[in-house]
Amino acid sequence: MTSDHTISSTPKRTALVTGASGYVGGHVVPRLLADGWRVRVLTRRRGSLEGRPWLEDVEVTESDVSSESDMRKALSGVDAAWYLVHSMDDRPDFESRDREAATAFGAAAREEGVSRIVYLGGLHPHDDVLSPHLASRVEVGRILLDSGVPTAVLQAAVVLGDGSASFDMLRYLTERLPAMVAPKWLENKIQPIAVEDVVTLLVGAGSLPPEVNRAFDIGGPEVLTYRQMIARFADATGRRRPFVVTVPVLTPRLASHWVGLVTPIPAGLAKPLVGSLVHEVVVKERDIEQHVDVPGGFTDFDTAVRSAMRHAEPDTALRNLALTGTATAVCAIAGSLATQQGSRWYRSLDLPDWQPPAIAFPVVWTGLYADLAASSAAALTAYDRAGDTAGRTAYLKALGTNLALNAAWSVVFWRVRKPWAAAAEAAVLTVSAADLARRAAAVNTRAGIALSPYAAWCGFATALSSAIARRNR
Repeated sequence: MTSDHTISSTPKRTALVTGASGYVGGHVVPRLLADGWRVRVLTRRRGSLEGRPWLEDVEVTESDVSSESDMRKALSGVDAAWYLVHSMDDRPDFESRDREAATAFGAAAREEGVSRIVYLGGLHPHDDVLSPHLASRVEVGRILLDSGVPTAVLQAAVVLGDGSASFDMLRYLTERLPAMVAPKWLENKIQPIAVEDVVTLLVGAGSLPPEVNRAFDIGGPEVLTYRQMIARFADATGRRRPFVVTVPVLTPRLASHWVGLVTPIPAGLAKPLVGSLVHEVVVKERDIEQHVDVPGGFTDFDTAVRSAMRHAEPDTALRNLALTGTATAVCAIAGSLATQQGSRWYRSLDLPDWQPPAIAFPVVWTGLYADLAASSAAALTAYDRAGDTAGRTAYLKALGTNLALNAAWSVVFWRVRKPWAAAAEAAVLTVSAADLARRAAAVNTRAGIALSPYAAWCGFATALSSAIARRNR
């Protein structure tokens, strides 16, 4: 009875989790709750946490991580704090932002008497010039270690889990590309780790003894190259292995734009992910295992992939590309069959001097049709990922209308031979093309921008059709 009374009267420890709206932070919070912690989460907007199943079980503080005064309020009464934020963007000031935020957080934690900080950094070599983002993460770790608060910096490479940006990049490259030309550093060694194991180590690190103030390497049981990870991902998910050719000339910046083009990961986020692959990131010590137990041992790569994909939303990109590609091809063929540039009627027309040469039209339209198919597929996939069925349906109707208008112009101009009607039809086509770009941009900014040349060319076609109609009244 005394033992039960003692247990029930033991006060709960209080944890602060920053970055709770992020992928890893969102996994750490429920694990802390399950382990008996009282959890306070820090976010700029409470709305970013909507839909989290644990939201009603935590205290939410809306604060700016770079403000020391805000941090002191957030850290008041906290026993241990998990610092799980860092800038993953391409803005030029990310290093100073990360530095200022970590400095403010460390100072506030010291002033409030926090007994432990846990930070998730990046696994990195010690004898190489690091990419800017990886170097910034290392610097943040050092700032926290020097803050005067006992800190555990856990350094990981690729985290395997659905929703992890590094995992998503691996997934979509493997699923969407039957073959790829890739940089030579795809042969660099990487030691990936399952998200479940990362969370176990992060949560366990919150109870390290106060004399522990250091960085720890963390990684799974296998060392692989990125090429091998692609192949193993394909095997684990029952897909055909992509054919990979490596070349020495693809820079990280070019590679990040390439990743941004073929996956849903923005180029700004892909850049730090790609930058980390330039280095070999392999665990050099496993000292954390002397302090934190991982029940059942670390998860192997194949098991981690299958676990992640068990709950992953299906990727509809290829299906959407087949749909938009087929529809656009039908439109292009119909327009080509209706076109009669060699007809006596067309040769008799008075054409404006600024009309492009005849060869320009098939070249330009081929590129625009390809752009229309690819950008529309990207927009539809974005609607799918957002779960916006109504938006997807509306976009498909708008695309069908646009393609019908596109093919109809050739019929009206070349077959019916009504230049004024064709000019009016081209104007409606231009409005439709602009609407498509707007709808695409609502869910995928890059797709909307990519559709802009199509809308602009339709506007040019309207001006040209109107000029021809005026000159041949």
